[in-house]
Amino acid sequence: MAKVSSEALGVEPIGKLLIKQAVPASIGILVMSLNILIDSIFVGNWIGSIAFASINVVLPVSFFIGAIGMSIGVGGSSIISRALGAGNKEKALKTFGNQISLGFLVMVPLVILGLLFVDDIIPRFGGKGAIFDPAKIYYTILLYGVPILGFAMMGNTVIRAEGKPKFAMTAMIIPTISNLLMDYVFIYLLDMGMAGAAWATTGSYLACFLYIFWFFSSKNSELKVGFRHLGLQKEIVSEIATLGGVTMSRQAVVSITYLLMNNILFNIGQEGLVAVYAIIGRMLMFALFPVFGVTQGFLPIAGYNYGAQQYTRVRETINTAITYAAIIATIVFIGLMIFPSEITSLFLSDNPSLSPKELALNKFVLTHTAAPMRWVFAATPIIALQLIGAAYFQAVGKAIPALLLTLSRQGFIFIPLVLILPKFYGELGVWISFPIADVLATIVTGYFLNREIRTKLLTPKTN
Repeated sequence: MAKVSSEALGVEPIGKLLIKQAVPASIGILVMSLNILIDSIFVGNWIGSIAFASINVVLPVSFFIGAIGMSIGVGGSSIISRALGAGNKEKALKTFGNQISLGFLVMVPLVILGLLFVDDIIPRFGGKGAIFDPAKIYYTILLYGVPILGFAMMGNTVIRAEGKPKFAMTAMIIPTISNLLMDYVFIYLLDMGMAGAAWATTGSYLACFLYIFWFFSSKNSELKVGFRHLGLQKEIVSEIATLGGVTMSRQAVVSITYLLMNNILFNIGQEGLVAVYAIIGRMLMFALFPVFGVTQGFLPIAGYNYGAQQYTRVRETINTAITYAAIIATIVFIGLMIFPSEITSLFLSDNPSLSPKELALNKFVLTHTAAPMRWVFAATPIIALQLIGAAYFQAVGKAIPALLLTLSRQGFIFIPLVLILPKFYGELGVWISFPIADVLATIVTGYFLNREIRTKLLTPKTN
């Protein structure tokens, strides 16, 4: 049955196959996004807006280290999908073994360094003033679980590469449920504050890892790795690093973006604007979950059929994925344009027991978030082309265009804009940088994707 599951990527109708892959991925991303969203609502309501802003400061650091696992996973999964499509199972096994070894060698030392330099790292990411102390508490505890998160994220991408999206979905649901339960116990019942929020999140990482470990140990997985597969091989490591570098670079740019945004907004509006961005950042993760789900579902289908030289199916996969994602993105756009204030209010508490400073901060955030949120999501209907286009090059193993297109939005366009425009337009310059970057990156990606289709994917299969 396992073998049939991976071979289905090359024979089932594309529309049906994409739904089968994308729906579990979307549900998994939704649940993880809900995890972050509800976790943030709990923290905002039970601890306060300062705590909420503190988590936003810590996230880019922990995400960066955790993203190493995802990068190794995505890079290796591209190889695994194409190897399975070409019938080379031994290469798939060697790749997975090398992923595991790389994870240990890279993530653990980085966590040690992150703990040693905690007092230097937090202020650089905007953890200043009243934000520093709660951010340090959250960061220190959370970092213990980041390597576990990295391995969980790596394993999740490999599960999808095998064509097992339902198991990948379950792996994403488990940490969400466990985190919410532990949030209630540690924050609400035991009143552990920021430490409780951090331990709940770390515990959820462990729950996810244990499930993924069970999956690969069970008969559900095709990839039974032995000790002989763990030895690093230069060619495989190089390809994993090259392809995974796309994801790693994207996550590095995300961390840099958080660093810049937190510092720029703190200088403009102190803790208030940092909290505004924290809410918008959560919506960037949550609202677009179905679009990201389509992108995740697209990757193994495109990679498998490219490896099998089924170029007609690859073209159909691209067109179908862009269509589905664009429709979903437009629906999300409409909702965000209509209900920004209602969304913002979910994160804030009007409990009179809060300190006057917290109440004043909540009022500021409630009245200052709607307009920025509309600006940030203004170009949402067109982002499907940019996401699917960049993902295509990663799926088929073309690392350089994948890297350049992935970095085009935030790295090459958004960061320069957010450094320049606020000097002329103040706070407005920060927010209008988002839609401008989306439009320009989509134009660039559309050009290169169209050229790739004309020059490569119109070539008939040759056997």
